[in-house]
Amino acid sequence: MTPTTQHALSFATADDGEELARAELYGLLASLWLAPPDEALMTQFAVAVTEAPQPGGHLEAPWGELVAALRATTVAEAAAEHEALFHGVGRPEVFAYGSFYLTGYLNEKPLATLRHDLAALGLARDVERLETEDHVAFVFEVMRWLIAGDDIAVCNLAQQSRFFRNHLQPWVARLCDAVQAHPRATTWRAVAGLTRAFIDVETQGFDLLET
Repeated sequence: MTPTTQHALSFATADDGEELARAELYGLLASLWLAPPDEALMTQFAVAVTEAPQPGGHLEAPWGELVAALRATTVAEAAAEHEALFHGVGRPEVFAYGSFYLTGYLNEKPLATLRHDLAALGLARDVERLETEDHVAFVFEVMRWLIAGDDIAVCNLAQQSRFFRNHLQPWVARLCDAVQAHPRATTWRAVAGLTRAFIDVETQGFDLLET
């Protein structure tokens, strides 16, 4: 299992159901956290993508902000911002790894726990990837798979809830805080805003399932 880099942006219609729309939004967010948008994705935002995945809902305003941010930047500017925030020489300005937000350090116990749970799901990191499994893009891609995968023995709401509660909900909002507070963040301030709103929606959804 490995995060995708870029993919075609196509939200589900009402007939396709909310589950496909959820999976696609996890995939889009994974791609934007992993790497800056390429020309193809920028073009899609420039010419077609105006409605939020859930029109009229909690995602409408942050979706509009993301669309506006991507339309206001260029591929080169977005790449420079992503590099400044998440890469650079030595310590990055913003870490995108769960272990950091849960323990203050990289490669700690939360990563080992995540790897154990991934192995139980039959998933593993592509060894050619530099990012460890607790990178936000990786855990978002796992959620995408748990929603849209064909194996109903593991790709089901119970597994989604368990994975979300254990490996996303405890820390992703802190990542969003870090990005939104950073003076260099422009496009990724909007990415973080949509991410936070989506995590809120998912949290509320799983809360309802468990009541």
